[in-house]
Formats: sequence, structure tokens, C-alpha cells
Amino acid sequence: MGGVSVVQQQPWWKTSVVYQIYPRSFMDSNGDGIGDIPGILMKLDYLEKLGIDVIWLSPVYDSPNDDNGYDIRDYRTIHEEFGTMEDLETLIEEAKKRGIRIVMDLVVNHTSDEHVWFTESKSPESPYRNYYIWKQGNPPNNWGSVFSGSAWERTEEDWHYLHLFSRKQPDLNWRHEPLRQDIYDMMTYWLNKGIGGFRMDVINFISKHPELPDGIVHEGSSFGDGSPYFMNGPEIHTYLQEMHEQVLSHYDILTVGEMPGATTEDALLYTKPERNELNMVFTFEHMDLDSGPGGKWNFTQLHLPDLKRNLEKWQLALAHEGWNSLYWNNHDQPRIVSRFGNDKEYREHSAKMLALVLHGLKGTPYIYQGEELGMTNIQLPDISHYKDIETINMYNERLAAGEEPESILKRIYVKGRDNARTPMQWTSDGGFTTGTPWLAQNPNTATINADQAINDPDSIFAFYQQLIRLRKQLPMFTEGSFELLLPDDEALFIYKRTLGSTVWYIVANFTEETHHIKRTSISMPGSGYEIILANTQPTETSDGFELKPYDAFILSFEKGEGQ
Repeated sequence: MGGVSVVQQQPWWKTSVVYQIYPRSFMDSNGDGIGDIPGILMKLDYLEKLGIDVIWLSPVYDSPNDDNGYDIRDYRTIHEEFGTMEDLETLIEEAKKRGIRIVMDLVVNHTSDEHVWFTESKSPESPYRNYYIWKQGNPPNNWGSVFSGSAWERTEEDWHYLHLFSRKQPDLNWRHEPLRQDIYDMMTYWLNKGIGGFRMDVINFISKHPELPDGIVHEGSSFGDGSPYFMNGPEIHTYLQEMHEQVLSHYDILTVGEMPGATTEDALLYTKPERNELNMVFTFEHMDLDSGPGGKWNFTQLHLPDLKRNLEKWQLALAHEGWNSLYWNNHDQPRIVSRFGNDKEYREHSAKMLALVLHGLKGTPYIYQGEELGMTNIQLPDISHYKDIETINMYNERLAAGEEPESILKRIYVKGRDNARTPMQWTSDGGFTTGTPWLAQNPNTATINADQAINDPDSIFAFYQQLIRLRKQLPMFTEGSFELLLPDDEALFIYKRTLGSTVWYIVANFTEETHHIKRTSISMPGSGYEIILANTQPTETSDGFELKPYDAFILSFEKGEGQ
């Protein structure tokens, strides 16, 4: 097999595969309808069987749950719905026995408004006053919140505080050095418990422009777009380098920053090892390619050449410096098989195709719970069934503007965050809880579930197992170069990876039509190659391959001298 040599010694996180768990929806151990840490413990053997190396755990801290745990009330306490600190310590130890590290969510752009820092900060005389961004009188600018409405909340004393998200998520003031020290102390507390690192929530929002300028008011919006003044702000690298020096450099860990609005140039600054900041970032550019004017809710059809060029840009920009994170799904995105694939007659085939395209790239892959089963979006009957604050706020805003409920729901069916948050599908009748789930179970659990998948050698689960095994065996995944082929083709995604004398062609059909690819059009050899992995045995023709709907494969060959 091409490239069979052992992977050279690299940072462990480069050869790892990460699995994101959204605890509320993963596994409920006590029948209250809410997933919990003991539930995760029950499923560690399943994750070991899949082959993953890292669990990224979405927040399990004490929280009022205005934004499903991303509004933290106490960074050092486990929310009672999820269990106890002892449960989490057991999870860290039991995962370690299986060669799995636990990465925690670090949410330090904001806290809950019920955090003691914030309740204390309401008094102008409090030592915690400067832990948040308070301004007296009228709001100092026109910024809008990501979750609709103004980004400023007025208090009774005619003061306003900044909240880029929910009004119950006041932004922290990173310019205040004592606040930073408290955060670093908290991070050290968790790392000393043996966790494997941090996924840092909107970490590139922590530095705001000190003058808080007005943002541009885009058409159809009532508020200004403040993002140029809080994304990748003036002191962001100072803060991250300080964090690295005081905390991160003392541990062998994975760090990934969620960074909306970060460009490839930004990513290099954040991830070059000699800059001492982070290992990798989450880009959002490829997740915005099916958004129309006005943002995610005004969606459009994906144009495949746009996706190819975007992934190419990131692959080439970080080819020799920095590092890419690779993902299709997370708790904020709709299910990828419903988004870029076909979740009906070609669900399994297109899910495998999407997996192969992503995992064939250079970087660290992230799998979101249920992705390995091909879980799909859900269509709930009306807004009362939805739980996500962003979705509910958007619905109410558009309803007030005169849009029909049916029209708004169609937007939610495609882009709503609750699509990703329906309970994990363990058995034909759900298997998530013995009680009533906090969010409706997708009825297709009858046919899409882990019980069925782990016993089927041709399942999506088995395909992910193969991809993960190959990544551990073959250095091509982490060391090979990348070259995009046929960039303008609107149906086929084909790219080449090269390492030494070994060359791979990763070939995928993104459509429901059959397409023919000539070997000569991509300089593919006519013989002497092998298929390393495919979602179905490729159909060879005299001059190339016939690609049926959503077909995908990796072809490998060894170059001779002079090739």
C-alpha cells in the first residue's frame, strides 16, 4: 500500500481525530431527559471502537442555560444536570485508559449575568466593576448582538453593559489585567486535573477596539455591524501570547480557537509555532458559502467551485506553517449530509463521500456526534418545539417584521442550530433516555442508529473507522502536499496529495448525476495504482472512471524516476 511507513514523530494532536460531544444530547444516564457525564462514561467503549483520540466536551459548567451552557455561572463547578466534579474526574481517567484525552470548552469572551463577577460588578465601587464593559448614559455605539437586537443592555442606574450574544452573556473586559489573571488561574485549575487542552469559544472576540466605533448598518438591519471592531482586535495576539506564556506552555495539550472572521493570514499569526499562541483555529469561511446576502438565514445553493477554492486556500496557506482544523459539523451547524449531501436516497453514500473528502485533507479532523451515523436535520412542527435562543430570536424578529411562520420555519429547517442538537440516535427507539428528551428525538432513529451501524461492515460508522485507521497508519494525511484539480468543475471534487514517490488522487462526485472522468484530464496513470478506500468499488472505463452519484475514492500509485 502506498505510504505504509510509520508516521514520523509529530505533535500528538496532528495525527489525532477529535470527536465533539454535546453533553445535553449525547446520553442520559438517569432518565431526566438530559444527557450527562455518567452517560458519556457509558459510551466510552463505543468511542474507543470508532477509534478517536480526543473528546471535545461542550460546556458542562454550572450555567442558567440561556445559551445551553455557553453562559457560565461558575467555571469551577459542574452543572448539576450533568453530574458532579467526581463524575468528570472519572471520565478523564476512564478516557485516558482508552487512549482518549478530554478537551474542555473554554468560554472566556463572556460569562453568565449570574456569575458572581457580574453580580458584583453592578456596583460602580466594586473591584469587579472593570471585569466587564460598562458605559454610562446612552449606548456608546450602534452595535447589534449576534443573537438579534442591540449589543447593549441598560440597567436601572442608566448604565449599559456590552453583550455580543445574549443579554444574559455580558462580555468580559480583557483590558483589565486582574480579570486575565483570574482566567489563567481557572485554566491552570483544569489542566492540573489532567485534561488534554481547550477549545476556545469565539476567542478572537476578546479584544475590542478601545474607542468602540459605530459599525456599518447593512440593508435590512436595525443595528450596526461591530465585527471589524471586536474580531481579531488590536490586543488579541498580546493576550494569547500572555496566556501561552503563563499557562499553555507548561502542558502538552491541544488548543483550538473558534475564530469567526479569521482569514488565512490571521490563522498563520495565531498558529505559527514560533509565535506561541494556539495550535489551530476553526475557520468559518466554508460554512458561509451557502449563505446569501443578509447572512445564514438567507441561504443559497452551494456552488461547488467556491467550496473547492476555499478549502484549497486554507490547505495551501497553512501547508508549511501553522495547522488546519477540518470539520463539516458542530453544535452550531446543520447536519452536513442534509446540507452538502443528500439525506434521502443517497444518505449513506453521500455521507461517506463527504467524510472521505474532508479526512483526505491535511489537518486535524473533528467529528461531531452522530456524524459517523449520518444523522440528519429535523423538521419540528412549530417554533414552540425549538430550544435554541438564536433560532427563537430570529423567528420572533422576522415574525414581527411580517414574515409568515411557514416561511421562517423553512429557514430553520435548513440552518437552525437545533438540527445538530437532537438526541444521539443509539437504538431504533432512540436509546438516549428512558424519560422525555429535552429536545425532540429525530423519528428517523428507527433506521439511523448506532446499534444498526456498529454491526454493519458497510455502514457509515465502519467507513469512519477505516478513515481513522488509515490516518494513524499513513503519513500522507499529515505530511503530504495538496494540489486541487479541475477547480471549475461544478460536479467533481478532485485533489492530489503527494509525499515522496507516493501520489494519491482523492476523487468525489458531489451530485446525483453520473459523471465520467478521463485519466488524461488529471494526469492520472492508466495502470499500477490501487484503490485505498472507496464508498463503492469504482467503475473503470477504457479511458478513466465512471462516477455514479456521490461516488468517492482514494487512488494511490508510486511515481517512477522522472515522473
